[in-house]
Amino acid sequence: MASDTRKSAYGTPSTDTSFRKTYDKAEYAAKAEAEEKARKEESKARYEAKLAGKKYHKPVDFSALDNTTSRSNRLDVASMVGKSTLVPAGSAIGKRGRGAGFYCEACDLTFKDNVQYVEHLNHKQHLIATGQSGEVKQATLKEVQERLSMLIERKKQREEEDRRAGEIDLGARLKAREEDEARDREEKRRKRNEKRRKGGANGVKKEDEWEGRLGIIS
Repeated sequence: MASDTRKSAYGTPSTDTSFRKTYDKAEYAAKAEAEEKARKEESKARYEAKLAGKKYHKPVDFSALDNTTSRSNRLDVASMVGKSTLVPAGSAIGKRGRGAGFYCEACDLTFKDNVQYVEHLNHKQHLIATGQSGEVKQATLKEVQERLSMLIERKKQREEEDRRAGEIDLGARLKAREEDEARDREEKRRKRNEKRRKGGANGVKKEDEWEGRLGIIS
């Protein structure tokens, strides 16, 4: 039987499957074994904690977490006031899942009021979920001085921006005022000219009336 000499568009034999991704079975078997071992150890720890009447907490490597720092942005809890949110039925069970209220993506929890939400943000569970250890680093004198210098510089920049914005607003208001006054003057000039052209109440033009008084005959 003759061999198949058909080729693909790239010039390789059509039966060539060397481009497919290959998997290391030994590597994946070792990974599955490690996951199974960790699962058994966690189940054993949960069972022992239950027997001791304690709550199980997953061990955390605090050396891999960063120190807790203050929030750089102001917490906005008033943006949802007066708004309606469509929530699918069964999307949240208790606090777990996204529901109507304040939702934390890191912990997949929903809180019904801002007090609970703020308390959760300061709780150790949330801090660990966001990669923070809950420990606050004590600042040195140099760091405090640098922080104060940064805040002073930021305040100066904000004041300078506000001053420039005020100047721009003042200039715009003055320009609008001048345009309004020029428009009013033009309107008054137009009315005077129109009244001058129409003349008096008897229908005689003011020019003809003055000419008659001076004895000028046209």
